[in-house]
Amino acid sequence: MDVKASLAAQAYAQARPATAPEPGGAAEAFGNLAASFAETLARGEETAKAAMTGRADPYALVQALAAAETAVETVVTVRDKVVEAYQEILRMPV
Repeated sequence: MDVKASLAAQAYAQARPATAPEPGGAAEAFGNLAASFAETLARGEETAKAAMTGRADPYALVQALAAAETAVETVVTVRDKVVEAYQEILRMPV
């Protein structure tokens, strides 16, 4: 029985690194995506402020608003997919 426990411990030790997150993996990509989203919204807000004070032309305002709208739609779509995947996992039999 001691041999089986030893083999199980060795197998667990070998499998453990495979479950560790990779540096620069999905977490970093998601962080970059969130930063890009925030930057897009900030640029849109700055352009809107500049347009209200007469420092930016209406065309730049329309471009900034379109970029912000696209970014928000993308984030909402990703959020919906994540929620859908989470609900699907909850429905799985254990």
